[in-house]
Amino acid sequence: MMTESTESTESTESTESTESTESTPALALPALEEVSTVACVGAGTIGGGWAAYFLARGFTVRVWDPAPDAAERLGRLIDAAWPALRQLDMVAGASRDAWSVHADLAEAVDGAGFVQESAPEDLAMKRRLLADVDAVTAPDVVVGSSTSGYGMTEMAAEVSRPERFVVGHPFNPPYLIPLVEVVGGESTAAEAVDWAAAFYTRLGKSVIRMDQEVPGFIANRLQEALWREALHMVDNGEATVEQIDRSITEGPGLRWPMQGPMLTFHLAGGEGGMAHMLDHFGPSLQSPWTRLDAPELTPRLRDAVVAGSDRAADGRGVAELIAERDAGIIAIRRLSESGRAGAGSGADSGAEAAQ
Repeated sequence: MMTESTESTESTESTESTESTESTPALALPALEEVSTVACVGAGTIGGGWAAYFLARGFTVRVWDPAPDAAERLGRLIDAAWPALRQLDMVAGASRDAWSVHADLAEAVDGAGFVQESAPEDLAMKRRLLADVDAVTAPDVVVGSSTSGYGMTEMAAEVSRPERFVVGHPFNPPYLIPLVEVVGGESTAAEAVDWAAAFYTRLGKSVIRMDQEVPGFIANRLQEALWREALHMVDNGEATVEQIDRSITEGPGLRWPMQGPMLTFHLAGGEGGMAHMLDHFGPSLQSPWTRLDAPELTPRLRDAVVAGSDRAADGRGVAELIAERDAGIIAIRRLSESGRAGAGSGADSGAEAAQ
């Protein structure tokens, strides 16, 4: 690793897009195979996770982060992620040392064929930072944002070339979770969204190209609904933190790596499928089973959730929990991929038998 300064998944689901193509300057985007250097703006948990993943995929990574200990923190994160990456997504010749941290933003993005911004979720900060990135980044380089909730239309309000800015929303840890949600803003060129979706797919990510901007995108909105109900249950003394976690890990969570909630409910309808399920269980949607409005985060609720989480950790530190989580994700991904491949082979065999 060279430190100049310490101051500082496999398929693309493509759908119709609402990105504007009117009056946007033409982009001379680089060929995907020509991109060998990526800039990561922000090196926290998400930005650092992206950096580790880019390294494992054979890229040189240039990082900007204003924290005095950015290089030290990033080095620890890469060291922690590398064993997991070696098991799943690493390409031959990947180097864990092909990264540098820069105090100057212009130096960090110099020569980069793609920029991934992963600053904290502060709209005013992101607007200023994206404007700064826009000013110093080559005009035909696409800039992706890891934002977990803001739309690119509101974030790119101060940039001069909004046509090359897209959301590329990952999931933690981005070096292991394959999903990336991609969507442009009102002024984003469709070709920039196409390029970003293709770039993430080439990286080995599973890309959902969204039809339109929506706060929180897709997966976070679903996670938020579950999270809010969990907080209500703790707040009302209806369930403990441990019970809530076990209800997912020992229950419906076991189905989700293979089939999401919609297909799960389709199977709940038996031979009649989703139609039977909705006709039979539809009236229960009116039952008071959920409370989607978030509860007030009172000191009592906060303390209860923190204490419950500490009990669930059972003395395991963050590093130990991360290692345990990563090992589990690796096993689940391998099993899921094997299951899908087996199902495909079975279908092929069945078709051949039918012929």
